[in-house]
Amino acid sequence: MIICVCKAVSDSKLRGAVRDGRAVSLRDLTRELGLGTCCGKCVPAARTALMLALNEADQGAGVNAATVLSRPQAGQSASGAAL
Repeated sequence: MIICVCKAVSDSKLRGAVRDGRAVSLRDLTRELGLGTCCGKCVPAARTALMLALNEADQGAGVNAATVLSRPQAGQSASGAAL
């Protein structure tokens, strides 16, 4: 399934980036695959696909993808607003 039409990013490419250790956040997906850099409409679907891929990759490792995704990134407040 295509996640980002603008950059032709499929769910399998996204899962591959997670599996290879190149992506653990939306910022990583943007850097590695260009996802979300054009219109941004793919970001909600990408967030869901990333959470599923992280859960799949980390089963049994004790990492909770929902916790990773909810952490504010550099330049963001806890509510997600830009600083």
